[in-house]
Amino acid sequence: MKDRFPRRLSALVVVGAAALLATVAAGCGSTSSSQSKSASAAGKIQACVLLPDTKSSVRYVLFDRPDLTAAFKAAGVSSSVLNAQGDQNTQKSQGEQCLTNGAKVILVDALNSGVGASIEAEAASRGAKTIDYDRLVLHGKSSYYVSFNNVAVGKLQGQGVVAGLKADGKYSKKPVVAELNGAPTDNNAKQFKQGYDSVLDPLYKNGTFKKGPDQSVPDWDNQQALTIFEQMLASTNNKIDAVAAANDGLAGAVVSALQSRGLKPIPLSGQDATPQGVQDILAGFQTMTVYKAVRTEANAAAKVAIDVLRHQKVKTNGATNNGGRMVPSVLLKPVSITKKNYTLLFSDGFLKRSQVCIGQFKKFCT
Repeated sequence: MKDRFPRRLSALVVVGAAALLATVAAGCGSTSSSQSKSASAAGKIQACVLLPDTKSSVRYVLFDRPDLTAAFKAAGVSSSVLNAQGDQNTQKSQGEQCLTNGAKVILVDALNSGVGASIEAEAASRGAKTIDYDRLVLHGKSSYYVSFNNVAVGKLQGQGVVAGLKADGKYSKKPVVAELNGAPTDNNAKQFKQGYDSVLDPLYKNGTFKKGPDQSVPDWDNQQALTIFEQMLASTNNKIDAVAAANDGLAGAVVSALQSRGLKPIPLSGQDATPQGVQDILAGFQTMTVYKAVRTEANAAAKVAIDVLRHQKVKTNGATNNGGRMVPSVLLKPVSITKKNYTLLFSDGFLKRSQVCIGQFKKFCT
């Protein structure tokens, strides 16, 4: 059966992706124009950012890279933002590149804790500070951690699944709930799962819900997620009543599988408030997404980096255990987005109406 709502990318995503490809061709990143002429001539930078990929989420193209670049530029700090495109060796070599180019502080959004810890150990040996950005590096040497409260993100996802089952009348009918988790190598994915399991596990245990297939998706790869969820449907004879999906990309894979089989929408969580995710919410194929104001996160991380560079006191609001010690942390609050409050994304400037309310989805917008 042909998809009723085929997978798509907004024009902005396409443009952003094209811009990223041009950037990758020039060296998998960009150097902020805020750096001084002398620093530029010498290839020297003060701050460096290591992003993981562009496949797991469009956020790295649409938000993190431009927002971090803008934040450093506004502060007059020379910087470089690099993306590893999902390759561990590339990310490690980019860390070396940052240090060679003089970076004194590096924001590390690591592909996994192994490569992250290696980058941070090398930086420490060369007198540079590191900050875990968005993802915590287990057993790393970072001075600070800046992210959203990831367990809280997962709790919102679990609550969204429960709310969806109540809304469609299946809550009291022992619904089968599947879990489509993020990459097993990503500590964030473990924290998201910890959050939604804290909501769902008691309902499994008391018999209200039946636990269905529960599987992680390597590298947050959406195509693998599609294959995995199709296998979940096959193994249950399509008997899955709801899905806790760890982000909008994985949720999109669920939507595609349901549509290709001609199945009705089911309660489905997401994360990142992507244009696609919001469109699926409006069309009734996704229950909710989690809005993490990336600009706020980027600005908070940039401020920590700038304070470190300027030897100023860093304001934190918590500490996070990285498996070996407590890392001073700046933890931000996530927000659940549904049909009722999706326009918050427009009023906050996170998304534009023109990214969401287009084509076949225009009729769903208020």
